[in-house]
Amino acid sequence: MSDYQAPVKEMNFTLNDVIDVKEVTSLEKFQDADDDLIEAILIEGAKFTGDVLSPLNRIGDLNPSTVSDGVVTTPPGFKEAYQQYCENGWNGITANIEYGGQGLPHALGLPITEMVESANSSFSLCPMLTSSAILAIGKHGTEEQKNTYLEKLVSGVWSGTMNLTEPNAGSDVGALRSKAQKQSDGSYLIKGQKIYITYGEHEMAENIIHLVLARLPDAPEGTRGISLFIVPKYIINDDGSLGKRNDLTCVSLEHKMGIHGSPTCTMSYGDNNQCVGYLIGEENKGMMTMFTMMNDARLAVGSQGVALSERAYQMALEYANERVQGMSLKTRNQSPIIEHPDVRRMLMTIKSTTEAVRAIAYLNAKSIDLAQHHPDEKTAEKYRGLADLLTPLSKAYGSDLGIENSSLAMQIFGGMGYIEETGIAQVYRDARINAIYEGTNGIQAMDLVGRKLSIDNGKHWRALHDEISNFTEKLPETIEFAVIKKNLSKITAMSKECAEWLLSQHNESITNTMAGSVPYLRMLSTAVGCYLMAKGALSARNRLDNGDSDKEFLEGKIITSRYYAEQIVPTVLGLAEAIKAGDELFYAIDKNNFA
Repeated sequence: MSDYQAPVKEMNFTLNDVIDVKEVTSLEKFQDADDDLIEAILIEGAKFTGDVLSPLNRIGDLNPSTVSDGVVTTPPGFKEAYQQYCENGWNGITANIEYGGQGLPHALGLPITEMVESANSSFSLCPMLTSSAILAIGKHGTEEQKNTYLEKLVSGVWSGTMNLTEPNAGSDVGALRSKAQKQSDGSYLIKGQKIYITYGEHEMAENIIHLVLARLPDAPEGTRGISLFIVPKYIINDDGSLGKRNDLTCVSLEHKMGIHGSPTCTMSYGDNNQCVGYLIGEENKGMMTMFTMMNDARLAVGSQGVALSERAYQMALEYANERVQGMSLKTRNQSPIIEHPDVRRMLMTIKSTTEAVRAIAYLNAKSIDLAQHHPDEKTAEKYRGLADLLTPLSKAYGSDLGIENSSLAMQIFGGMGYIEETGIAQVYRDARINAIYEGTNGIQAMDLVGRKLSIDNGKHWRALHDEISNFTEKLPETIEFAVIKKNLSKITAMSKECAEWLLSQHNESITNTMAGSVPYLRMLSTAVGCYLMAKGALSARNRLDNGDSDKEFLEGKIITSRYYAEQIVPTVLGLAEAIKAGDELFYAIDKNNFA
């Protein structure tokens, strides 16, 4: 199969015609990011990911990272590609100019992230975690810490990691046992073990800056008693040079279903009681600091779902056009399988849902930009609320669709899809982790209905539903937009009704709320996806009416939006009954009687 080629035209359309990125680039901070610069960055990103990273994707799958005596070696070509990636400036595209970054908005950085993730999911995880570490240190670190770490992290000379999970503490982070003991010089001695640490050890960067959650001796129980520490692989000398090796070791690598090229490490800290760490943020406030990393990583993981949906679509489309099998029901001739209705259904499902969730993720990134940089506080507050609301949607809907769509793509391949040589099985295997790490999708749903719906008494989700309703009312009364208008109106009203019910159960029976959380996340995601697809369709229609010559592409946008409204939305409308059913049947069978 052909290597991945970034869908630059699709990305540009989503940025400009769907989410209106100019609201970000018109801000003083980003005014240099004009249309020409955006297009140039997307084109160059497409070249690099297609020419350099994509050819290494299969190599990484067949030649996983290895560990010997604590030394990890990444797949052939990864180190050289990482050096090119950093030298070309991709590692710091959204980072602060003060520390060597390019200072571009997240709304432009996310399409590049998507390209890297599509081209080589295993490779993408190293810069992804480094980006999160940059954000955490930039927001919560002291000036000394920023000056010590940020420039090297932004340049990629050093990489970063996130250390939460322990053998006894997975999603329940508050149960962690890693310890930190304060020393007379203000540093801390760290002791404990962490598992599932992505790129916890590797040879691609000169130093690795671990951000490690640990508990002080007299700390409160649970998450209220966790602190966050910077724990470098090599201690940094006063002059900025690398000093002695810190007391930390990669004990082993996990043998995983997918993302084989990415080293997933078990890390041991303080085996010799000499592991030095430095507090970042306040004592016992580590979870708040860590959430800066986690929210950034959650959007990136949602983008991974988009990315693997896109790669799966490209592979399935190519195969469907090449594979001759059976007779076309239209021409009665032997035909490629793309002529068969069910293959068309699967392709259109992948295409439309990928476009929808890409738009959600890009809107999420735009909201973060405006929340952080808009000069009007009222507008910034609006977008903070929207970013909070969209993050679990981006992560969960994006990663779910990555799995579902790569599975559909495998179905299009038929028996050959189950054979590793075609490569689609790797996409499915690589996609499966995204619904699990950075907070399982069940946790994303709990966050949405348990916390996000109640922020400011529902002000932000009500505003979003009102915005969608107002937009829907103004859609054209034409055959072309009839189904879009009808079903967008239906799902918006139903989503609002279900949200009100879930919110009403917070005090009455919170388990009722949680019982409906996962189907509600799918419903809200689909409503927002349909809204954004409709915005794209309306823009495409307006451009066509104004004489835009790109007729085939723009008509395709309208057709894809209609498909999403006609074929995807109805499958979700039926979830309302399940959302509001409550928890009775969940607990009707005693836990000991499930067998």
